[in-house]
Amino acid sequence: MEVEQEGLVEHQPLEQDDLNFEKWKPKPKPKRTLHEKIDDIKTYLWNAETKEFMGRSGKSWSLILLFYSALYIFLAAMFAGCMCCLMWSISPYAPTYNDRVMPPGMTMFPHVDVAHGFDDIAFNASDRSSWRKYAKALEAHLKPYDDGVQDRRNNNCEGNTYFKQDDLEESAERKACQFKRSWLGECSGLKDRDFGYSKGKPCILVKMNRILGYLPGQGTPVNVTCGVKKGSTEGLGEVQFFPENIFNLRYYPYYGKLRHVNYSSPLVAVRFPSVQYDTQLHVQCKLNGKGIINDSPTDRFLGSVSFTLVVGA
Repeated sequence: MEVEQEGLVEHQPLEQDDLNFEKWKPKPKPKRTLHEKIDDIKTYLWNAETKEFMGRSGKSWSLILLFYSALYIFLAAMFAGCMCCLMWSISPYAPTYNDRVMPPGMTMFPHVDVAHGFDDIAFNASDRSSWRKYAKALEAHLKPYDDGVQDRRNNNCEGNTYFKQDDLEESAERKACQFKRSWLGECSGLKDRDFGYSKGKPCILVKMNRILGYLPGQGTPVNVTCGVKKGSTEGLGEVQFFPENIFNLRYYPYYGKLRHVNYSSPLVAVRFPSVQYDTQLHVQCKLNGKGIINDSPTDRFLGSVSFTLVVGA
């Protein structure tokens, strides 16, 4: 019975005053004036009584600054050490690891109008403004191939074998073989400054992309062929190549910009002297040779270039 009585004492019903919830509500804080707020900010910035700046004493601020200074100095030193190790372990002249070399892509000039991933060459032979941009692009690209420039910078090489210079020191400058502009014949722009566009016989230039240390063709020169990709082949007519439709092996391997300072990529000039007027032609030029891929379903520029050609009178 005593236990029950104690339980009854512990669970006494609430008094009416306890049910008055209004007294439990937090009392609203008195509104502070603008002057009081400014005084609080001043006190926070500098408390003259406690000698604290922004809530911390001078000793506290000193310890924080010391900690973060040490932390960031350590992080900077660790980053600098990692960069030094990285730069020490790699060579500026050649990749450290080069286990797999992809076959080269192909580039064409003039590279002016691009639509849907294809170059567009469309002009009227009688309208200078329609083809002038193509002639200017070819002229600019061929400037480094001027005969005088090649005579001063590069060697007059002969033969059709790889020009290997692996026995030199890694940092030694490699010699490069001449490729003269005059060798491009009708597409050199020396005799015909319009590159055949004013006569409706346009020229283009194609070259292989540079790949460090790559030996194209596995000892046999890679050749170039051009033809109609879609439609009738009669509209394209004859195709001429200058100086020939192969990439001579003496221009390979390529040793990179730092070592092959005056290297001039070999070119193949392609001329279309008998194109049918007012006919849209889908032309494709391909690289052909051992180890070359020119029919990749995922990369249309691997070993080939495609463009549309429309020549008007």
